[in-house]
Amino acid sequence: MLIFFFLFIEFNMQPNTRLIHIPNGIELVPQLLSNLFIEPRKKAVEWSRITQQTPNMKVGYPGQHLVSLITGMPGERTGARGNDLIDGSEIKSCSRVDQVDECLICKNKVLRIENSCSVCGSLNIDRKNDSKWLFTIRSENDLKVLTEDVDRIVLVLADYPYFSQGIFDDIRFQIFEIWNNSPRCSKFKQLMKNYYENIYGTHKANNANKTPAPKNFWPNSYQFYLCNPIKIFSATVTNSITNPQITIDTYIPPDKDRSNMPSLLMPVELLKKNELIYLAQNVPVDILKSNLICGCGDLPEDPLEILKKCSTINEQTRAFLPLREDTTFVIPDYNRRRY
Repeated sequence: MLIFFFLFIEFNMQPNTRLIHIPNGIELVPQLLSNLFIEPRKKAVEWSRITQQTPNMKVGYPGQHLVSLITGMPGERTGARGNDLIDGSEIKSCSRVDQVDECLICKNKVLRIENSCSVCGSLNIDRKNDSKWLFTIRSENDLKVLTEDVDRIVLVLADYPYFSQGIFDDIRFQIFEIWNNSPRCSKFKQLMKNYYENIYGTHKANNANKTPAPKNFWPNSYQFYLCNPIKIFSATVTNSITNPQITIDTYIPPDKDRSNMPSLLMPVELLKKNELIYLAQNVPVDILKSNLICGCGDLPEDPLEILKKCSTINEQTRAFLPLREDTTFVIPDYNRRRY
């Protein structure tokens, strides 16, 4: 019985219901999004047209308010010096809204609200969509806290659902959970350990005076999907500047056990050719076929041909995939431009 108990705890992804003190937080979400995100951004955009300063509104602390409503758990009144949620969960926020873009002709900066470069007039603009979550790990204790003491990592993402179409007036808010003490999410722990031991440690050993950049964790990346994140919330704000309308698209109640909930499906185009070949050579055919959608015609028996018919890769299949080699860089000294 004792062995069974510990096995259950090891696989448990059940939020502590005793600490849920905001049971109907979802009802307040539209008001919170309006008060903390939408209205301040509208004002910032108005001023940006005059000042030419970026209207980017950071989502760090507002994101924590949103997570409290969705998880039902309050914070601990500690600012940035304690647990983000009362159950010890760690919250990280990332905003891809109103990133500063770049002119591909003269390389000058372009605001998201600008249709052309203010310097050379070019319409050839590189629209940025590369903001990420940052994990700072500078000691063995930092690593232990993040990968052992904390059970749940909560990731907040603000982005554009139609970025590829150049539509920047519709905004999406999403919240994901990674339960890093569950075997399902073991690659998160491995990622952070690899970063600290092989990247941070190596850079510090080579030059103790330089500070390696934090661990970059990109939304919708290969690494992200291998950690098996579970989406617990998403909302879309259409016409965010002109006539904001908020729609709740996804919501998982705060007391629901996540243990048997499916994680996000990985787009197959994220895989490199050698990774597709690796799956074809190492994954049983019946597991590969579980990725196929209905109505795909006659099913091939060749593993690689099966993968070519898949649009997404599920958790069972990608469990066979290894992590890619990680890289980082050293934070450069900032030099102010002189005129």
